[in-house]
This record gives sequence, structure tokens and C-alpha cells, in this order.
Amino acid sequence: MDARGRRLLLLAEMTCWGLGLVGLLWWGAFQARVATQSREDVARFASTFQVAAPDQSLWSPQRLSAWKRLLHEPAPPPLAVLRIPKIRLEVAVLPGTDDATLDRGVGHVEETALPGADGNLGLAGHRDGFFRGLKEIVAGDVMELDTMDGTDTYRVVRTWVVEPDDVSVLDPTPTRTLTLVTCYPFYFIGSAPQRFIVRAEHVEHSERKNPSVVSQLK
Repeated sequence: MDARGRRLLLLAEMTCWGLGLVGLLWWGAFQARVATQSREDVARFASTFQVAAPDQSLWSPQRLSAWKRLLHEPAPPPLAVLRIPKIRLEVAVLPGTDDATLDRGVGHVEETALPGADGNLGLAGHRDGFFRGLKEIVAGDVMELDTMDGTDTYRVVRTWVVEPDDVSVLDPTPTRTLTLVTCYPFYFIGSAPQRFIVRAEHVEHSERKNPSVVSQLK
């Protein structure tokens, strides 16, 4: 290959490297923008759906004290907000099911479907706190789950009691399902021996009027 051919080859190689670098920079900038907008969407959701102080008339004194201790401590942004009109419940859905999380709100059970996704979404709550009112729930009652994408409406199909080691209630489902779990009996003194289950099926999804910026980037 003569000198002119080598120069052309070098020029072509440098052009390819340059285009590749520009592409990588653009992709990195795009991903950074998406990540930033995602964080802003979560923050906006958290601020928009601040829930009012819960009705604590049925709570145990110990649970009420635990809730008050956490009021001024930082908390993770909610994944969703659960509303059950019949029992006047409006509570943040937080990641995890440890005691501190369940003292703040209700917890998303790990490895179950995420709020707003298809499958079986498992939520846990304390029987002497946020989920005390579940004792009044019957088939036909309505529940709502607010997420950044909109509102999912569920209708209760059944309630039942299981042993603590019966985790089959959280098995995946082919359709969008909501499963609430709390200890049982509700007024048992000490560590409750069973679990109370509420199963609800998805009936409607309402899109949020102002879609997230991330969705607009797609």
C-alpha cells in the first residue's frame, strides 16, 4: 500500500473512532438525563402523595410510640400509596418488611411483583398498626394503588387465615393481583400464631394526567 492509501486508511480509522466516541458521549449523556429524570420523578411522586396522619384509634400503644419515634427520621421514597376507603386507610408502600419499615407504613414483600406491574404484589403490615382495619375487609371491597404511572383499582375476592410458613399466598399469578399479609388474630397478646390474608384482583388502571418525563423520552 502506498503512502496515500495509508493516509486514507488512517483517516478512515480516526473517523470511526471519533464517531464512536461521539456516540458513547451521547449515550452517556442520555442515560444520565434519564437517571436524573427518574430521581426527579420519584421525588415528585413522594412529594405529591404525602399522606395525612393515619387514623390511629385502633393502634396499640407500642405501635403508636414506634411510629412517632420515626416521624423525624429520613425515610426512603414510597413505591406507591395504598388506599382502602372502607377502613379510611391511606398509607405509603415502602421497600422491605423489617420492623422499622412496617412502623412507618406498609412494606413491599421482596421478590413479589412491583406496584404497577403484572403479577402478585405482596404487601405486609402490622396487625396492631396500619393493617388493624383489615379485620373489617370482606369480598367486594375496593382498594386503590397509586404509582407514578397512574392508579390501579383492585376488588377483594377473598380473605383467609394461614400458618406462618405458608408462603404459597405470595406465589406468582398470571394477572395483576394484590395480596395483603398481616399477623392474626388481630388482638392476640404476644407473637401471633397465624397470618391473615387479603386477596384482591385488578379491575382497572387509570393513567396519570401528567406522564413522567422519562416516559416522554422513550
